[in-house]
Amino acid sequence: SETDSEVAVQLIDYYYDGDPMEAVRLAEAQFVGSYAMAIVFADREDEFISLRKDSPLILGLGEGENFIASDAPALLKHTRRIIRLGERELAVVRREGVAIYNSFGERVEHEPINITWDVESAEKNGYDHFMLKEIMEQPDAIRRTVAPRIKNGRIELGLSKIDADVIRSLERVYIVACGSAYHVGMVARYAIERYAKIPVSCDLASEFRYNDPMVNANTLVIIISQSGETLDTLFALREAKIRGAHTLSIVNVVGSSIACESEDVLYTWAGPEIAVATTKAYNTQLALMQLMAVYFGRVRGHVTAREEAELIAGMEALPDVINKILADETEIHHLSADCYMQRDIFFLGRNIDYALALEGSLKLKEISYIHSEAYAGGELKHGTISLIVPGTSVIAICTYDPLWEKMVSNIREVKARGASVIAIAKGEHRRGTTGADHEIILPDCADIACPCASVVPMQLFAYYTALMKGCDIDKPRNLAKSVTVE
Repeated sequence: SETDSEVAVQLIDYYYDGDPMEAVRLAEAQFVGSYAMAIVFADREDEFISLRKDSPLILGLGEGENFIASDAPALLKHTRRIIRLGERELAVVRREGVAIYNSFGERVEHEPINITWDVESAEKNGYDHFMLKEIMEQPDAIRRTVAPRIKNGRIELGLSKIDADVIRSLERVYIVACGSAYHVGMVARYAIERYAKIPVSCDLASEFRYNDPMVNANTLVIIISQSGETLDTLFALREAKIRGAHTLSIVNVVGSSIACESEDVLYTWAGPEIAVATTKAYNTQLALMQLMAVYFGRVRGHVTAREEAELIAGMEALPDVINKILADETEIHHLSADCYMQRDIFFLGRNIDYALALEGSLKLKEISYIHSEAYAGGELKHGTISLIVPGTSVIAICTYDPLWEKMVSNIREVKARGASVIAIAKGEHRRGTTGADHEIILPDCADIACPCASVVPMQLFAYYTALMKGCDIDKPRNLAKSVTVE
């Protein structure tokens, strides 16, 4: 057979002599790789055995009924009490109860976790798609993530092991993630270097563990994952621990594998995110990383109390800024109508805006299937500009004031070659000054909050473009919400 699960079943059957648990345990000892599975024996239809390694598996505990799933939202309609099965553990699941064993066949006990999300948070509640609902939930999600970490006018993250002494000793930070979480890291890199004065490297999790990373006891590896189960990211975390680095995870799911295996963890309180394309999880991760950068800066003596207060004020105002953007999305809707038939759409930005351009481009292509690329504005002259032909759509992010003139110059360059340009700029004083064909003007906001605000129009643009194309927005083809394979 070329199907790994079929081979697994044949091996279990080989060992089966009437004791299902022993057959599964003996077969599991020979399994190589990652898996989460449930096995039903034909002569024992009132029970099944579930087991996992690396991939997530959750037990849902009900009244006279029990369940398994790969993610908690699938269980919310049935139960709020769950157990996250541990690495290489086996669970015998029956209607009347669940028994859990380790790989040696010894009984182990788990304290159930109570899920605080309500059922409505995993439903559309009148929206056409989960993605649009989750875009609209961003102000509240950011408020839930930021507000509990502001106490008496100071940022208090509540870290238990990455304490002040560790933070002061840091010589380097690695941010490791995949997809949109990687783009969060690219934005956060600028904030950490600016406020905490620590050199930062961003690595894709799938590359980190094979790159011979230069980490040691004075290195902090920050792991970002919405689900806390992303397999490449989990393996990168383990590699960092082997090499002696401090590890801190930013995750949305309490008790997930990455959260449990990290030295310390900070949770985003985004609530369940159902749509495959992340929106509110991305923005809560970014808001939390911005807070962390300022906190590290204060601990290391580079951010004064007055500066911290100003930065906190900027972050506390962020939900209202995003609400203003969401309240007037008509222009974005019209721009999507102009662009949805395009074959290619390019994003441009510099510095922080380049990292945001990467996220905007990813959102567009993953749900609309339009080919899209993001480029640093300064790279246009190094080859990218050859792709610009008359009628090409270009989205230019121009929110980083120190490089305003250079981005305006980039807009002129692509327009001279026939591109149609949409500029995203900040503040009414910028209206009519970009030289673009169309402008999306963000409300004025603090520099530290601007990245979280800037990404919202790009999320809406991607959503409405995909809507007009008739795409399956919440479940794009070939993609999964939690990537639990390499």
